[in-house]
Amino acid sequence: MRFQLSEDQRALRDGVREVLARRFGPRELRAAADGPPALDRALWRALGDAGFFALRLPESEGGVGLGLPEAVLAFEEAGRALLPGPLIATHLAAGRVPGAATGETVVTAVDGGLVEWLTEADVVVGDGAVGDGAVADGVLGDGERGAAGPGAVAVRSVDPLTPLHRVPAAAGTVPDPVAVLLTAAEQLGGATRACELAVQHARTREQFGQPIGGFQAVKHLCAELLVRVEVARAAVYAAAVTADPADIAAARLLADEAAVRGARDCLQVYGGMGFTWEAEVHLVLKRAWVRTRRAGGDTESEELLARELLSGTGSGGLGLR
Repeated sequence: MRFQLSEDQRALRDGVREVLARRFGPRELRAAADGPPALDRALWRALGDAGFFALRLPESEGGVGLGLPEAVLAFEEAGRALLPGPLIATHLAAGRVPGAATGETVVTAVDGGLVEWLTEADVVVGDGAVGDGAVADGVLGDGERGAAGPGAVAVRSVDPLTPLHRVPAAAGTVPDPVAVLLTAAEQLGGATRACELAVQHARTREQFGQPIGGFQAVKHLCAELLVRVEVARAAVYAAAVTADPADIAAARLLADEAAVRGARDCLQVYGGMGFTWEAEVHLVLKRAWVRTRRAGGDTESEELLARELLSGTGSGGLGLR
């Protein structure tokens, strides 16, 4: 099985990276982190115009008509840029919620009793209750933007760019495997950014008359960062091709490890400077921590993978488009 990107896939990846670099670069990231949480609606619509949310929607329904591998590439770039907002929920709602595919409607979802960006979203989907409404496995309804409703309780989030609310939710909800995989893709992007930051700092920061990257301990940290990123990338890309639940679970675990351990190792390379608010390394780590709680978290993936290993049989794939 080949995992080399096609020319079209490379063009898609580069195009998404270019759009995000232009619309949400380091300056915009810093401004967003320093201010109160707020979604950039213009950026959201620009993503919609670029087809970000409608990537897997059939062309007959106004979408781009691509598949899961292409969506993984797009969300990897979003993760690398630390792009805030309920990206996965809006992507999954394309074709089901009017305006989601074009970025006109911001959709968030109940996920294990937590909801990201509740007060900024136009629609909340999933099993649970927000405010006065509650339905099972469907659209909870249009909320008044800026109002969380009496059923939601604000939770202090470690990530300044991911506001959270806790809501009553149905127990035992199985996470959407596509949401699990796209979360893994975002984690892969965050791990890539941590690796890039660490290597760049190791090349430019000097101690004792030479770049710190010349010291063996720093070399080892950077090498381990790269190895974890590449192992996770192979797993995520493979899961995007097979769409097998066990492959997706394994990819999620490897991507979570690459993101969290990578950000921690990047902090070590930066030293005391990495713990300051002015450095962006802490934002990478905090986003990785928040993502580990999404779509069932590590526990759900570990349980699924353990069942597959004990049964000795594969699931044969889900046929996800």
